[in-house]
Amino acid sequence: MTNHSETTGPFENSDISGREPFTDLSAHDTQVTLRTPAELADALPYLLGYRPEDSMVLVALHDREGQGRFGGRARLGIPANEEDWEAAARQLAQGLVTGSERRGARPEQMVAYVCQEPAPGESGRDVKRRLERLAHLLRTQCGDLDVPVIEALCISDGRFWSYCCPIEGCCPEDGSPMGLPGTSVLAAAATYAGVQVRGTLRELRARLQPWETTAALEQEIALDAAGMSLVPRILDEGSRAEVAEETLGLAEQLIRRFAAAAPVSGTHPADLRDDGLLTHDEAATLILGLQDRTTRDRAAVWMEDDEAAPALRLWRALARRCVGPYGEHAAAPLTLAGWVAWSTGDELEAREALAMALGADPDYLFARLLHQACNDGIDPESIRRCLRAGRAQAESAAEPCPERKAARAALPATEDATPGASAGADGEGPEEIRGTGTRRRRRVRSADGNDALRAPGSTGGRRRPPGSRPRPSAAASARPGSRGHSGTRTRAAEPGSTTTSAAPSGSDRHKFQEEG
Repeated sequence: MTNHSETTGPFENSDISGREPFTDLSAHDTQVTLRTPAELADALPYLLGYRPEDSMVLVALHDREGQGRFGGRARLGIPANEEDWEAAARQLAQGLVTGSERRGARPEQMVAYVCQEPAPGESGRDVKRRLERLAHLLRTQCGDLDVPVIEALCISDGRFWSYCCPIEGCCPEDGSPMGLPGTSVLAAAATYAGVQVRGTLRELRARLQPWETTAALEQEIALDAAGMSLVPRILDEGSRAEVAEETLGLAEQLIRRFAAAAPVSGTHPADLRDDGLLTHDEAATLILGLQDRTTRDRAAVWMEDDEAAPALRLWRALARRCVGPYGEHAAAPLTLAGWVAWSTGDELEAREALAMALGADPDYLFARLLHQACNDGIDPESIRRCLRAGRAQAESAAEPCPERKAARAALPATEDATPGASAGADGEGPEEIRGTGTRRRRRVRSADGNDALRAPGSTGGRRRPPGSRPRPSAAASARPGSRGHSGTRTRAAEPGSTTTSAAPSGSDRHKFQEEG
């Protein structure tokens, strides 16, 4: 344990193995010394890149020539049920230690944080007392792995408390106030390195969550109408490639439209502007077209240079359009958003978008593989090389279809536009449309257990054994963002399987995926 009147030692915030954003300080040969629990509390948002809410966090410390340095860090949401605290603490400790070992640097020590705002009628001091058992569990779980926790802090209501104070009466019962944001030595070093704290994960997820306004109803109706015309064509092998070219041509046109838009300041105004650049029919066509795995993979090539920023904005906008019963369809645009964010170096948004994609569809293999690779610190360049090669091969194999040529010819010139710039609009502004029927989603599965694409009303040339039933669908569609890192449920899916939900009439929903 560390006496609070003594230094906890200098910690150089480097060698984080690409885990979190505060890594550029090493490039400036900057060392930041944290001497007190107050400075450790102030450092947390800069270590994570955002301000954690309702979270327990572990930060690894490594010894180098007698000096401590920050290593990896891990965060989980605090389970609402106290009976789950021990399992969550074990998962967090084991995950961080195992991940650090896999990257070749086992932690010598840990710093633990529990962060939660007071409930109605509760004070920060009450939160500190209520979470004391959780902090103790974090310390014991780390101790069981031979990694001692040298400091455990509770942060609540703008104040912090230490659970490791060895002197009775050293720390005030009502906690110590947090410093003003941006006034610490670490904040100055982060500003010098160009690192910014984004706010909270809730604000980040809000950019990817489906609409809950009157516009959602109009978008749902557009998805219904697009499904009636597109699904039979996608399920037909003769017209499937044509639909793919039309989808990619429309996506390319919209990416250029987004790139040409005039910039505005602020994430919310920018998102409203992007929503205004995309019509309901265009969004519905893209959302349904991207359910095809091959089309989705081809869309992933817009991942770098001037294309990446407007492509990321388009995938975010499409995720927001997966409203109502179409929440499961968000897995495709969320995965593309996560991939582009990761490819451009934004691991924070990448992990959140990919976790939300798995929340929308726990069996979405592409999202699961990317999420694991991102968490493991794998360099995305290897994936970019594969996509570049596939793009070059596809472009040399054949000319685009006439529809895509026409779409390209109609595109405005955007050479002088600022890539990825945000622009202003008056918002969504659609009129409310009433009247939708009750619908259901069906998955069609072949007799051998593999999902099969099947035209509405057809048998697909294969019959199920008498008395057999299609396998029930995976977990009910979860709203994107309802599960974070700790809440994402994943199940093994066999490569090469194809999942289909096709509607034989306009009263049903349409969902089709291929995973491989």
